[in-house]
Amino acid sequence: MSSSAENIPKTFPSPAVPKEETGHPAAGAPPACDREDFIGRALADYESPLLGYATTLLNDLEQARDVVQDTFVRLCEQDLSKIAGGLKPWLFTVCRNRALDVLRKEKPKEPLEEIRWKKVAGSGLQPDEVAHRQEKLSRLARYLDRLTPNQREVIILKFQQGLSYHDIEEITRLSSSNIGFLIHTGLRRLREIMPDDMRI
Repeated sequence: MSSSAENIPKTFPSPAVPKEETGHPAAGAPPACDREDFIGRALADYESPLLGYATTLLNDLEQARDVVQDTFVRLCEQDLSKIAGGLKPWLFTVCRNRALDVLRKEKPKEPLEEIRWKKVAGSGLQPDEVAHRQEKLSRLARYLDRLTPNQREVIILKFQQGLSYHDIEEITRLSSSNIGFLIHTGLRRLREIMPDDMRI
């Protein structure tokens, strides 16, 4: 990413990790087998989208993998009954905050256009459709790098990850009107700079 870390939106505290008081499960917590299934499904559904998102923020695949691993470690420590209804925005919020922690400590790397789009959300798509989408997103990455960090992030969350305005607001702490403005101006800028065959 060509922008410096200080241009990245301010981070906010990740959701609190409740302490385990004893060896007994908390009231309302799913049984151990259900808990393992829930975490396994979350890993299968969200590991790739989170990796793509973290790589977009960090421009470093190995750091992104560490951030995603940390995100799922945090998930394993949660009272799942409290976050099950909002799992996707919770995961993206934790992932984002962890990535921004890393950015504050290190100088951003040069963009990794191919790597950042290697893992994308492709639920329900056929293999050839996934390959076509990945190739298109890879081309799109170099144009996204010319947007502001805020524009780039909300467009990725909306169109790559399929999140709602409400979820993006929860993740970024930007207002809904600000998110709409950033998406509008970001898409307008993309239309100006992209070739005709890629315009959206």
